[in-house]
Amino acid sequence: MKINITIYAMLSILFLVGCGGKEEKKKDGFSVDRTKSNEKVEKIAPETNEVPASQRITLDNKGVGQIKEITLGAEIDEDMAIAGSELFKTNCTACHKTDKRFIGPKMQGILDRRSPEWVMNMILDPKLMTEEDRCAKDLLVEFNGAAMANQNLTVEESRALLEYFRTL
Repeated sequence: MKINITIYAMLSILFLVGCGGKEEKKKDGFSVDRTKSNEKVEKIAPETNEVPASQRITLDNKGVGQIKEITLGAEIDEDMAIAGSELFKTNCTACHKTDKRFIGPKMQGILDRRSPEWVMNMILDPKLMTEEDRCAKDLLVEFNGAAMANQNLTVEESRALLEYFRTL
């Protein structure tokens, strides 16, 4: 009987010792330490109330490029808008959505935020625009350096896209 009690006591002690200490095993890969600290954390960048470039309204800026002046008709050219819609589907939807932010800004309401000349200049030569236009530079930063690809569109094709954007 004494042997049974001794064996049970020893097993209980081994069980308690075996389960008592928690040892964390280091896993390969990424980990985050979520422990709280009483130290003050310095902010890397000061908070600003500046409007993000994608929401900023810069209708007086025509951008940099070959389009200096464009006059839009009072009525939307439906045939041109349809052609622009097709161009948008084939050339732009990898990075842009009409109604929401994606890799690039949403296109809905673009002409409420940018001048027609700016939009066409951005379509025709995005590299020049991001090098020399303040708003295009800010968009590049806002969208994490995702530069707009030059689709090598003609002036007529960029104008068709502009007409399509008027319908959004």
